[in-house]
Amino acid sequence: MAERTEHAPGTFSWVELLTSDAAAAKEFYAQLLGWTYDDLPLSGGGAYTMVLKDGKRVAGLHQPSPENAAPPNWLSYVTVEDADAAAARAGELGATTLAGPFEVESAGRMAVLQDSQGAVFAVWQPRGSIGAELVNDPGSLTLNQLNARDVDAARGFYSSLFGWRIETANEDPPYWGIYNGDTLNGGLMELPPGGGAPPHWLAYFTVEDMAAANAGITEHGGSILVPPMQIQSGQILVAADPQGPVFALFEGPIDP
Repeated sequence: MAERTEHAPGTFSWVELLTSDAAAAKEFYAQLLGWTYDDLPLSGGGAYTMVLKDGKRVAGLHQPSPENAAPPNWLSYVTVEDADAAAARAGELGATTLAGPFEVESAGRMAVLQDSQGAVFAVWQPRGSIGAELVNDPGSLTLNQLNARDVDAARGFYSSLFGWRIETANEDPPYWGIYNGDTLNGGLMELPPGGGAPPHWLAYFTVEDMAAANAGITEHGGSILVPPMQIQSGQILVAADPQGPVFALFEGPIDP
């Protein structure tokens, strides 16, 4: 199993679902990815849900109060040594701070940032929580992909912020691999010109049976945005859950 007890700075370490209907989201992902849940009370009221796979934390889930409601979405987190320093550096590079930096109970310190093209992500300074305790295995996070309008600008921004190495992985269609040290940490793809989706980070989860997952998404109220397609290392699809957040699935060989 791809269990983790720490994440090196610069590594994607957590993904969090902000939803408008926690009960419905829990049911959908339980059916699709085999998730179970642990609701933790927050000191200010409400609860934060730890998403579990085989008893290990793999993601977070939260339904904000109506007055704090933002559009439902998946948010990708990158581990850093110092959330304040990372947020300040991101600002120097043209990013906007949307929230924080702030303390998250005793778990850690974080900030939510938006890069100059509009893609939103978070930085995480761990204390009591490292983030995901299980990655790559079925039902857990395996890749975070940036869909950007300006690839060169994105490469410059994130390499300067996190020290990532971003290299061409495929010529046709163009695709770039994001490396944190020698470890593949994510992907980068160019959005088509004109309209369509704005720049964003897309979280991929591993599944064992893509055909079954494809059928299960629509059966349980989700929608298929990109049907199963073959890539060099396996199959992928892109979908939206019943509340609207977009995510992706991967079937194929995984890293330990």
